[in-house]
Amino acid sequence: MGIDFYYTPGSAPCRTVLMVAKAVGVDLNLKQIDLMKGEHLTPEYIKINPQHTVPCITDKDLTLTESRAIATYLASQYGKDDSLYPKDPKKKAIVDQRLFFDMGTLYQRFGDVYYPMIFEGAPHNAEKAKRLDDAYTQLDNFLSKSTWAAGDHLTVADLSLVASVTTAEVCGYDLSKYPNVAKWLAKCKSSLPSYAETNEDGVLKFKALFESRKK
Repeated sequence: MGIDFYYTPGSAPCRTVLMVAKAVGVDLNLKQIDLMKGEHLTPEYIKINPQHTVPCITDKDLTLTESRAIATYLASQYGKDDSLYPKDPKKKAIVDQRLFFDMGTLYQRFGDVYYPMIFEGAPHNAEKAKRLDDAYTQLDNFLSKSTWAAGDHLTVADLSLVASVTTAEVCGYDLSKYPNVAKWLAKCKSSLPSYAETNEDGVLKFKALFESRKK
């Protein structure tokens, strides 16, 4: 029984789920999916998840994809309180905004720059890199106004964003240009529960993939 978690260790969205699960004290039945071997396209996996994506969880009669939806579900369903994902509509709205910003702007623009380099052997695209810089400028502005990404305490927004930011960091993206981001990131690394296990191990796997593809 319990929650089955289909994931790929290097994936930033998968690491988000690992961090949230640890933060709320939920044990996951880890089921690794090797994308390079096409394990996400097997009939068995497509039956579970027709989107054939990772991450994916099954919790009894619920099957859920999309890391940020999984993160908010785990926090709402299993959190000991609502600190990670507030019930107050205004506080919740800020957390949601940061999650959507991460998905549609920060991580999206990271992928626009780096995924063609990793998976297609494409050269660095200066125009797309400027858009990524703009996203980090926006994140730095958010973090100039609060200790954490969405207020004065840790939320699921931080756990999603730190997965994205550390992925850019290991690809050599210069975070020192964004002092608020750099300060927040150091705090995340030193204070998040089981950070090495839930994020650092996976991000080093992504770094190895990036380095191997650059050669």
